[in-house]
Amino acid sequence: MTMHDRSPHLEADAGSLLAEADRLAAAGQARPAIDLLTRANRARRDAELERRLVALRHQAFATLPGRPGAERPAEVVAEPPPGPLAPTHPNDLTVAALRRGLAHHGCVLVRGLIPPERATALADGIDRALDGFDACADEPRGAAAPPWYAPFEADTRQYRTGGRRAWVRASGALWTADSPRMLFELLDLVDATGIGALVEEYFGERPALSANKCTLRRVPADASTNWHQDGAFLGRHVTTLNLWLALSPCGIDAPGLDIVPRRFDDILPTGTDGAIFDWSVSPTLVEEAAGGADAIVRPEFSPGDALLFDHLFVHRTGISPGMTRDRWAIETWFFAPSTYPDGQIPLAY
Repeated sequence: MTMHDRSPHLEADAGSLLAEADRLAAAGQARPAIDLLTRANRARRDAELERRLVALRHQAFATLPGRPGAERPAEVVAEPPPGPLAPTHPNDLTVAALRRGLAHHGCVLVRGLIPPERATALADGIDRALDGFDACADEPRGAAAPPWYAPFEADTRQYRTGGRRAWVRASGALWTADSPRMLFELLDLVDATGIGALVEEYFGERPALSANKCTLRRVPADASTNWHQDGAFLGRHVTTLNLWLALSPCGIDAPGLDIVPRRFDDILPTGTDGAIFDWSVSPTLVEEAAGGADAIVRPEFSPGDALLFDHLFVHRTGISPGMTRDRWAIETWFFAPSTYPDGQIPLAY
C-alpha cells in the first residue's frame, strides 16, 4: 500500500468502513464506495468487506456511463489468418493485437499472464469455494461459509436463476460472485495484469461482468462437452470479451479446450443432428465450418496461461479417453454496458 492509500478510512475497523460505504452508496456514489472497500481489503482481507463489495458492484452497474451506439468502436470482422495460432506475450497485449488476433483466429493465446504460483493459489481458492458450496448444500437458503462461499442474492424473479446454481455445480463449477474472496482476488488480478484497462479501451467504455456467466471451474476428466458459441444464448449483437485463465496443466491428461482458430462473423446453426442442446453446434457442422477435422486445435495450457475470445468463438471442453486429472480454470466474461444482454446479473468492474 502506498502513502497515498493511507487515509483515515483505511485505518478504520470493518464496521466503520461498511458504514461509510453505505453512506456513499445511498448518496448515489457506489463507485467511490467500491474503491474505498477495495483499498481497505487490499491492505487487510476482511470477509464482510468482500461480501459487501459484491452487492455494491451489482448496485453500481446502473451508474455506469454507456456510449451511444454510434460512438462504439467498429466491430471486429474476419480476416484470413496469416498462419497458425501463435502465442502472445503479456507485454505485447495491446488493443491492436487483441483486435488482430480476434480477426485472424477468433482468439488470442497469452502465455504466462500470471505466475504459476499465483495460479496455484487461485486453484486452492477454487477448492475452498467448492467445499463451501458443498458444505452448505443441505442447509437453509442463504447458508454461507465465508469468505470462500456466500451466495449472492440478486432478484431471482428478474433474472430467473432458480436451479442454475445446482446445474453449474454439477458441471464442476461455481459462480465466482458466490465466492466473495475469489471475486476480489480475480478482480485484483484483472487490475494488476492490465486486462481491465485493455478491455475498457477495447470496448470504449468501462466494462461490466455477469454474476451468472463468470465461473470458477474444477472440471473432471470425464466431463461432458459440446461445441458452442456463447452468442447463441447471449445474442449476436453484444460486445464481449472472455478471459479464460488456466490454473493447472491441461490439454494433455486433463481437459483443455478444443477450438476452431478462425473468426466467425455470425452464429452457426444450432440444434441440428448431433447437437446436445438447442444452443449447441453439431460436431459435423463444426468440422465443415472449420475446413476439416485437422483444422480443430487443442492448445496445451500451463498454469497462468490465458485465452481471450468473444461470443462468436467456436469452442468446447477438450476431453479424450485416458485423461486422468481434473482441470482448474477461471472463466470471466466482460460485457460492454451499452449492449448488456438480458438475463445476465450485472456486476460493475
